[in-house]
Amino acid sequence: MSELSELYQQVILDHNKKPRNFRKLETANHSAEGYNPLCGDQLTVYLNLEDDAVKEVSFEGSGCAISKAAASMMTQAVKGKTKRDAEALFSDFHRMVTGEDYENNASERLGNLKIFEGVREFPVRVKCATLSWHTMHAALNNQELVSTE
Repeated sequence: MSELSELYQQVILDHNKKPRNFRKLETANHSAEGYNPLCGDQLTVYLNLEDDAVKEVSFEGSGCAISKAAASMMTQAVKGKTKRDAEALFSDFHRMVTGEDYENNASERLGNLKIFEGVREFPVRVKCATLSWHTMHAALNNQELVSTE
């Protein structure tokens, strides 16, 4: 197994077993529910937006290891970001896992989220990796429900 594959497995397993920000956010002023009918993943993303910035973010739900790990890492990545920066990160992440071209500086912005780059090789898993991101995007835009279908 390559070092990158091993690192990918370690990170996914760590965030799946001990997801960060896994709770209902009582101070949330935005939230959305997301569902992936292919895999059965379902989650709710909670946001506390203040002055157009993500002050707090959390999620609850159940799903496969990729879905839960992606949600955990998404919460870490968008916390403290402006709404605009969170949306840009969503776009960068989505382009990366779907194999679309993305800006040269996107790689730097994605940071440790680049661990999900290999997901593009497994099209069925792309929806697992992007569910939390689509749900966060929906919450930012006052949409209550999103599906990967």
